[in-house]
Amino acid sequence: MKTVLVLGSNSFSGQDFVDLLLTDTDHRVVGVSRSPEKSSVFLSYLGRNPGILADRFAFHQLDLNDDHERLFGLLDEVKPAYVANFAAQSEVAPSWQHPEQWAMTNVVAIARLGNYLRQQSWLEQYVHISSPEAYGTCEGVVTEGHRDNPSTPYAASKSAGDLFLATYVKQYGFPCVTIRATNVYGAHQQLFKIIPRSAIYLKSRRTIELHGGGHAVKSYIHIRDVSRGELAAMHDGTPGEMYHLSPTEGVAVRDVVRTICDAAGKDFDESTRAVDERPGQDKAYVIDSTKARKQFGWRPEVSLEQGLGEVFEWVDRDWGRISQLPLDYQHKP
Repeated sequence: MKTVLVLGSNSFSGQDFVDLLLTDTDHRVVGVSRSPEKSSVFLSYLGRNPGILADRFAFHQLDLNDDHERLFGLLDEVKPAYVANFAAQSEVAPSWQHPEQWAMTNVVAIARLGNYLRQQSWLEQYVHISSPEAYGTCEGVVTEGHRDNPSTPYAASKSAGDLFLATYVKQYGFPCVTIRATNVYGAHQQLFKIIPRSAIYLKSRRTIELHGGGHAVKSYIHIRDVSRGELAAMHDGTPGEMYHLSPTEGVAVRDVVRTICDAAGKDFDESTRAVDERPGQDKAYVIDSTKARKQFGWRPEVSLEQGLGEVFEWVDRDWGRISQLPLDYQHKP
């Protein structure tokens, strides 16, 4: 049994990766996040057998920026074979107001962590979670060799962090694989994201706001499909390589919301209204995932209809708690 330390285990993507790791007996998992462990509304792995959690999972509250010495101490003690890093400042709009905070977490902390990890003989693979937003608007076939052209402070910070890690790979052979996945969704996602927010607004009879009318094209992919790709890259990825995880086609945000409205039996035009687009919003995120499909035999398995159904079931099941929670992004410096 090998140990995997998951940074950002409270994040939507991080918690699902933890849950996937706990589905078999090959991994012991150490979760690390800067906030206290969340409730089962947002952490799918808490629904697992308590015995599994007690034997194979441990959580530590540590901040990647402020508690790096304590984090390095934990790493020295645990000596994980794998480290997967989901920790990031990851929202676009507030990155314009506090770009220095995005730079600290997504660049400075990453440079410091990578510099520490490159010196550890026990590390077999570091899985770094990046973002296709670093490319800017995606036109044509965008492969892993495409030039970065970020449009927001968030995207610029992710691109810069990736470049820092690439220098450790070139100079020291640092065992790092980088993941860029398109727009993830699923049950347990942050409530301000468009898919859960739309389901919640329809249930509570509120109007859904579509930035720029919802014409931006996204590539929505179920979180479990992304977690499976990340696990494959962790075990079988080539150090120094980047892997895209995405469906083959994009879809306009408004069309996704229309599908949600149809599933809820609501009229799209009556349930939505257009608002101004966010600064720096790219027109499309559609990337090519041929490399992961060929090297790992990976492909998305959860259809959008099935995934949206899971979101509705989660909202209905946890409505008593969800209805009491804020639906706007809550920024923590």
